[in-house]
Formats: sequence, structure tokens, C-alpha cells
Amino acid sequence: MRPHLLPALKLTALCLLFFSGLYTLALLGIAKLTPNGGNAATVEVDGRVYYTDLAQRFSDDHYFWSRPSAVGYNAVGSGGSNKGPTNPDLLAAVQARIDTFLVHDPGVARSAIPSELVTASGSGLDPHLSPAAARVQIARIAGRRGLDPAALEKLVDAHTRGPLLGLFGPSTVNVLELNLALDALH
Repeated sequence: MRPHLLPALKLTALCLLFFSGLYTLALLGIAKLTPNGGNAATVEVDGRVYYTDLAQRFSDDHYFWSRPSAVGYNAVGSGGSNKGPTNPDLLAAVQARIDTFLVHDPGVARSAIPSELVTASGSGLDPHLSPAAARVQIARIAGRRGLDPAALEKLVDAHTRGPLLGLFGPSTVNVLELNLALDALH
């Protein structure tokens, strides 16, 4: 046992130095090279600062709704519900979200509701929706705001980002940016 103790302590010290110091500094250096310098992306509107890379609660019928959050859109407590697909509590929550959506969007068929509008993301802070999830809300918003649905289609298209490098991930729409642009239409 004694001959293994010194190498184990050396390896522990080396790992501690590397993962607590050098690795952390390397990641910080890489983050500083990004457009925001490693800081959260923000936008200021009417003196209020919004974080564009964190989900925000939108539940008013005049806005595009965000994806539900298992943590109440609180970045400090990021995380999912950890409930499996057969958990009765999760199934009840999803059913309640479907029912709520159908009350506010009566012209939408149950089968046309994209899953991300009724299920929370893994972090609970995903600021994006699919273009389909944004489009399914257009009739409600157009009716509430007295806007032409075609204008809202163009707005969604203008705020749709394609996959990273054209290959990785789905097309997405940042809900906060879309809603701020929606407010700018008036």
C-alpha cells in the first residue's frame, strides 16, 4: 500500500492543478474570444435589460409563448423536472398545458401542437422554439393585436436561425427577440 500512496498523491495534486487551474483558465481564455467576451448576451429595451440566451416567461395572448420551464425561468435553479415519460405527474402537467393552449388557441388541432410548447426543456431555460411552434401561435397573436397573419409569418421567418454551419441542430426562433420585434411593429 505504501508504494502506491505517493503516486496517488502526485496524481491527485496534478489533477487538482490541471482541472481547477489550467483547464479553467483555458476555457476562460476561449470564452473571451467569443463575440460577447464570455458574458451573457443582453439587449436593452426602454431601459430594461433582457438576457437573450435565457428563456423568459411570456403568457400574455399578445405574445409568442415560450417553452414551459420546470424551474420557473430561474437561471439560478437551472434544471429539468427529472420526471420520466410515464410519470403520472408529468403526464398531468403536459395535459394541463395542452388544455390551456387549446383554450387560448381554439383553432389549433390537438395533434398540431408542437411538443416543445407543452414540455419543459432539460435546463428549463431554453430561449428558443422551432419555427413550427412559433407559427402555430400566429392566429392567436394576429387576432389579439389586429395584425395580418402574413406579416407575422414574415416576422417569424426573419427571426428564424438555421442550423449551426447549416448542419448541426434544428432551425430555431429566439422567443424574446421575436416578441421584441412584435412590439416594434406597433
